Order: sequence, then C-alpha cells, then structure tokens
Amino acid sequence: MGNQTSQRAFSQRQLRVGELVKQNLGELFIRNEAKIPSINSKLITVTEVRMTPDLKTARVYVIPLGGVDTKETVRVLTEYSHLVRKALSKRLDIKFLPKLTFVEDNSFEYAEKIEKIIKKIKIHDTEKKRYN
Repeated sequence: MGNQTSQRAFSQRQLRVGELVKQNLGELFIRNEAKIPSINSKLITVTEVRMTPDLKTARVYVIPLGGVDTKETVRVLTEYSHLVRKALSKRLDIKFLPKLTFVEDNSFEYAEKIEKIIKKIKIHDTEKKRYN
C-alpha cells in the first residue's frame, strides 16, 4: 500500500527489512510488549514501514482502529519510541536496530476521497445519459 510516491525505487534489502520490522511491530503492539502508557497498543495497525537506504531509520506508518485520534496516537508513539525500540530489539536480530519515526497513515482517507470523486463522476455521467 503506497502512501507517498517517490521517484526512486526501494532496494530489495530495504523492502525485506521494512517488512520484517512491520511484522514484528504489529506483533509487538498486539501483545502490548512495549508497555506504552496512555494508549492501547492492541488498537494500532502498522500499515507500512519504509527503510532509509542505510537501514538505520524506519518510517513507520500507523493508524489507530477506526482512524480515531491519529495525531495523538502518533504523538504518544513518538514520545515513547524508545520503549517500542527496546521491545523490538528483543525480537529482531539485525546488525543495526533502526531508529523509529512514526507517521500517520493517510492512505485510507486518500483512497476514500478518490472513491467519492469516482462516484460523483459516475452519477454525473448517468444523469447526462438520461437527458440526452
């Protein structure tokens, strides 16, 4: 699922490590292993993880269940990213544990907006055909 399009493609290594981090973060949140205060991590979905070419930073796209309080969730995750990173270190065996940057995932909102535009166009075309 793409969030922002970029000109350069990601290497196989970036994609593989990103997927590994994504899967482990998902399990970590489901099991509440990071012990983040003030949010229920079981309600957080990790939609995508993008790695930098040096694999030292991971941009983690997240969305809470129902898309409620996304900004607040990202703020809390950013504040307690050291706890998430510590819990992740117990699950991953890689040379460098990436620094985690949490970002709100707007791709679902974007897809919904496009879907509404397409529906409007279809309705407009149907009405046009009816009167011609």
